[in-house]
Amino acid sequence: MAPHARKPGSLPPTGAHSSLGRPGGGIIAGLRDWLHRRRHPARFALLDDLLRRQACSRDELLEWQHEELARIVAFAAANTDYYARRFAGIPGLGERRPAIAEFSILTKDDVIGNMEAMLTRGADRAGARIGYTGGSTGRPLAFYWDAARHELMRAGMMRSYMGAGWRPGERIVNFWGAAQDIKGGAAGPGRKYAAWVSGETTLAAREFTEGDLREWAAFVQSYRPVLLQGYASILAALARFVLDHRLPMPRTLRGVYSTAEILTEEQREVMERAFSCPVFNQYGSREIPNIACECRQGNMHVFTDMVWLESLALDGEDDRLLVTSLTNRLMPMIRYDIGDSGRLKEGDCTCGWPFPLMEMGLCRHNDMIRTAGGRNIHPAYFNGLLHGMTAIRQYQFVQVGRDRIDLNLVAASRLSSDALESLRQKVRHDVDAGMMIEVNYIDEIRRTVSGKHRFVISKVG
Repeated sequence: MAPHARKPGSLPPTGAHSSLGRPGGGIIAGLRDWLHRRRHPARFALLDDLLRRQACSRDELLEWQHEELARIVAFAAANTDYYARRFAGIPGLGERRPAIAEFSILTKDDVIGNMEAMLTRGADRAGARIGYTGGSTGRPLAFYWDAARHELMRAGMMRSYMGAGWRPGERIVNFWGAAQDIKGGAAGPGRKYAAWVSGETTLAAREFTEGDLREWAAFVQSYRPVLLQGYASILAALARFVLDHRLPMPRTLRGVYSTAEILTEEQREVMERAFSCPVFNQYGSREIPNIACECRQGNMHVFTDMVWLESLALDGEDDRLLVTSLTNRLMPMIRYDIGDSGRLKEGDCTCGWPFPLMEMGLCRHNDMIRTAGGRNIHPAYFNGLLHGMTAIRQYQFVQVGRDRIDLNLVAASRLSSDALESLRQKVRHDVDAGMMIEVNYIDEIRRTVSGKHRFVISKVG
């Protein structure tokens, strides 16, 4: 933990988290907060609910979690074709404390093969969208989400940010790579207004050069955010650039939130030195966000008002994580093998959060791809290349030279010549004009010695 981290203490009571009139919040931050609440009332109502539960005792929270687990299990069995079949014959699904350990595990292959059957009957398909993730497993996975799920995800993220001292209306800079999260330069006035109201700016960070690092550092200096959030590898690269060039960072910074990748101690240390504030590790996924987050004491807490988390020995691996979303009634996910490792911990924390503790294992470790022209391409870019290609069961990109990447595929059928040519053209356009893609169809992609699957590997120094 950084020496300047804030002392532990309870967060403000419900309704007291506005920055209007608060010293350091400023009039502009207060105005943004007020406008944001008017624009997204459901989001802030959900945030209030989360903060109320956060004020509960550990025992009260555990009781509530058991009740919600019983509700989501009973709902899934009664409202989806998939769980009606899966839970057929299991007694007591509506009981207060279902024996969840007796339920079968939901794998990524189960989700891929039963996506429509997992969707709640009578769901508003016009309002449902399809999201994609490759996660840490290298299996392209599609899932349904809607506006209600998005608003809860945003509320959960805001609660996490408040652990660093952030308050609604204060500025955040996201370094992100998912195309749907990046606000491009061609955004219209409505989108720019929405970004201003939320106080968040998202920078496209799927790739970078030294020039990009210089521009990002200058932007942070001038924008003066309270939080930075993004990939651990991107934030660490920016931090090293800041230290190497002795660039002063704004004193407004209160926290750096690292997500989507494993966070190493070396990365944490360099970020804390560069930005002079604590680093908070987050854990979640696109299909189930807001699973856990570090507090100001450096402990990882499981958000047990949003998920039920288990850690089991599976397939010769210790501490595999199974997660049940307590809130997803569009496409319930119960005992989902998320593909990561970690373990639950006993004990309490002095930060004031009632949530139990966990620690992450080795997961989500992938490499940057480096081109002959000096560009660094984040692995998230390659994950997105295969969205919608349902025949692919597993994949792995391996850079074997500055101008060549091997794509290893486990697939039900080969890619069409048009799909393959489109893939190659996109890589030549986005990554490097001289970059070649060679596709290999194989029967199995072996895991690493730690038991994890890496879907982007670079063999280029």
